[in-house]
Amino acid sequence: MSVAFLIVSILLAPGALRAQQSSAGQSVAALLKASKWQKRVLLLCAPSPNDADLRRQQQLLGPVRAGLDSRDLVVREVIFSQLSTPDQQVLARQLGVAGSGFTVVLVGKDGGVKRRETRPVPPATLFSTIDTMPMRRQEMQERP
Repeated sequence: MSVAFLIVSILLAPGALRAQQSSAGQSVAALLKASKWQKRVLLLCAPSPNDADLRRQQQLLGPVRAGLDSRDLVVREVIFSQLSTPDQQVLARQLGVAGSGFTVVLVGKDGGVKRRETRPVPPATLFSTIDTMPMRRQEMQERP
């Protein structure tokens, strides 16, 4: 199953987390480059699309779409078995993702890793991490 098919499946699934279409089919490296200074990126990395922790993370994020959007957050599933060699290297070298188990990686607008977890992250915890970032604090002051 391709990443694009997986993302389309999520987009069509009622109540499921909706990955942003702009990242569909895009390499991890290209997504990170395009997002720098524009968007925060939340990578949901898993060995398979049926990973229990991946599904749990999707369930946690599904009801808080407005919160994700207001924080300029792009959510992308990353299935290890479907990655190109360059994307595997980006995950390992740049993001510190081993490629063997579930990992959530939050990348800030500056391109730096802000949070890395091997268990699903509750939205409140994720939002708290983002809301303490200097850029986010500035955004909250500027936006009504």
